[in-house]
Amino acid sequence: MSGGEVTAGAHRTAVWDVLERTRLCSFPFPPQGHCPNFNGARDAAKNLLSHPQMAAHRTLIVGPERALMPLRKLALQSGLTLYVPHQKKEGWYWRLTGPLGARLSQMPAVGEPRLKPEGAQAVVLACVAADRQGGRLGKGYGWGARGLHLGLPEYTLAHPIMLSAQLPCAADST
Repeated sequence: MSGGEVTAGAHRTAVWDVLERTRLCSFPFPPQGHCPNFNGARDAAKNLLSHPQMAAHRTLIVGPERALMPLRKLALQSGLTLYVPHQKKEGWYWRLTGPLGARLSQMPAVGEPRLKPEGAQAVVLACVAADRQGGRLGKGYGWGARGLHLGLPEYTLAHPIMLSAQLPCAADST
């Protein structure tokens, strides 16, 4: 991607194509249209949860994407409370406190539906691309793309291929 202005869509497509071509992602396939479930997501989740800025947080909002499942599982195993956006009720969340809640399919059985993420201290959003200035580019639609407007710090997980010095387009969030 050189010359001229690169659109967010073009940058997403380039990242998805590289991840697919180099076989650096897992189910769901193809990665196009998703925040990719990249190889190494579990290690990235461990690194994020042990980071000093993140370690102080006890209640998080975490996206429902497959790439964030290892983070949800590790966070719940360590005693954190999570709020995950409800897949069928716009504006609602599942409040989760046990490791079984890491899987979307289990959330209705073990989670409590809540309208507000009470006590949330930070948000972890999945991404398609990110930059070293904190810019995050999501899949282009969904709850993260609409903007959370919660005034909370936002974090993401990314494979090194998804990370650039600076995004060539406007970020969805920082």
